Amino acid sequence: MQSALSLSFSQTSLPLANRPLCSSNAAPSTTPRNLRFCGLRREAFGFSPSKQLTSRRFQIQSRRIEVSAAASSSAGNGALSKSFDYDLIIIGAGVGGHGAALHAVEKGLKTAIIEGDVVGGTCVNRGCVPSKALLAVSGRMRELQNEHHMKAFGLQVSAAGYDRQGVADHASNLATKIRNNLTNSMKALGVDILTGFGAVLGPQKVKYGDNIITGKDIIIATGSVPFVPKGIEVDGKTVITSDHALKLESVPDWIAIVGSGYIGLEFSDVYTALGSEVTFIEALDQLMPGFDPEISKLAQRVLINPRKIDYHTGVFASKITPAKGGKPVMIELIDAKTKEPKDTLEVDAALIATGRAPFTNGLGLENINVVTQRGFIPVDERMRVIDGNGKLIPHLYCIGDANGKMMLAHAASAQGISVVEQVTGRDHVLNHHSIPAACFTHPEISMVGLTEPQAREKAEKEGFKVSIAKTSFKANTKALAENEGEGLAKMIYRPDNGEILGVHIFGLHAADLIHEASNAIALGTRIQDIKLAVHAHPTLSEVVDELFKAAKVDSPASVTAQSVKVAV
Repeated sequence: MQSALSLSFSQTSLPLANRPLCSSNAAPSTTPRNLRFCGLRREAFGFSPSKQLTSRRFQIQSRRIEVSAAASSSAGNGALSKSFDYDLIIIGAGVGGHGAALHAVEKGLKTAIIEGDVVGGTCVNRGCVPSKALLAVSGRMRELQNEHHMKAFGLQVSAAGYDRQGVADHASNLATKIRNNLTNSMKALGVDILTGFGAVLGPQKVKYGDNIITGKDIIIATGSVPFVPKGIEVDGKTVITSDHALKLESVPDWIAIVGSGYIGLEFSDVYTALGSEVTFIEALDQLMPGFDPEISKLAQRVLINPRKIDYHTGVFASKITPAKGGKPVMIELIDAKTKEPKDTLEVDAALIATGRAPFTNGLGLENINVVTQRGFIPVDERMRVIDGNGKLIPHLYCIGDANGKMMLAHAASAQGISVVEQVTGRDHVLNHHSIPAACFTHPEISMVGLTEPQAREKAEKEGFKVSIAKTSFKANTKALAENEGEGLAKMIYRPDNGEILGVHIFGLHAADLIHEASNAIALGTRIQDIKLAVHAHPTLSEVVDELFKAAKVDSPASVTAQSVKVAV
């Protein structure tokens, strides 16, 4: 459960929540620094900010106006003509806003962040953070319940059980801890946290509550909310969204999950581990349609077929009625193509996992002539907001779920950092093809770049060949030691020049293994160079090492990669 798991329909490389992702074609000039899990930087986990960083802010405080003016000139937004309350105002204190705020302070900007709900946004409070707490429980439950797995280690374990409230408290307590750490990290660095619903009044002017402030630059980072299709009545008890499910107020005997993307898959992992039976309802003709087809096929064999999960594909849930008066939840299914009635299900509960919608209402966009597209705020590759006439609005940016380019928490943070680089005088374009994504099932799924069908389509249009390299977890010593040999790593690449087009991993700790590939794409590193790198043995990282070594590239390694210098 990432920060947001459905995406706008446009060209892309990564599949999320059954929809393709947008991406920028330009490569980044540098990689974002200090990014952590889900886009959270180390301050979110209780580490104190560096005193040097704090002092640096005050050392360059006197130079703020000069820096801002230079940045304005570099970005083509005009010279600074008057004073402002802040160098940067951020509307929304989720992971994207937090990442932008901390980077802005590092760059010496006087920064304010406005939050109308709670610090941390979707990821921390209703997404990646509490969901990982629930998935940590489901992973341990699966291991303890797998008698064959335990016997293979020579272990004997009595029947495993769980306390529902204790599991729910674990998720809630983690969210509270991370939220407090985020708040404290911004306060410690001097970010002004302003409470109220933020809205744009006009150029460089923002209102929150009854207050009006001005900022040299403004970033909109308001995130998203669960998307609920028409005909579905959510009562928060028996018909729920991910927001409700993360509270784990009940574990139903039989739950229908509408949507088999990231959100649906992760919750199926949680519910089945805790004893529920699951029925997937998927509008497309196959489950997990957004993943690479080969990975999807393997994942279905491991994550769905052996578990108490059945499914209906090619159907819409046209109407869902909550349980009332002793009657179960009623789900009416229609054919996705013909719209003819197909079936009626009676279940104990239904989870709506059909993706997320941008939270952009009430932001005052009409004051600056911004017309949303299906709720998303239109931006260019530098996250600059585009008005209704197709013109860039000076000093106004939008990051994260609200722009729909890539609805992931760490993508929002990276976009925010990219914007700060621009407003402080350094042009930067984020390469969305290099941003990884992960599904934290057991085993995990991760990916970066293009799927095989996307790569072959691109190759046909541009006139180059595509090759595939694969390696199995069954050949990895560490995976076998863990009795977790089920898994596959797959790389799509160009054999003529060694360019990595996409990498997809299904297996133990896949979410951690993907980053070597994503960093290679971000840095433009070619396979013939990276295959010469050394990996510790025995580690899971050798899965990726063997993947690179399995590739057959026509071009030789660069001179730098061939040279090894040893200092004595």
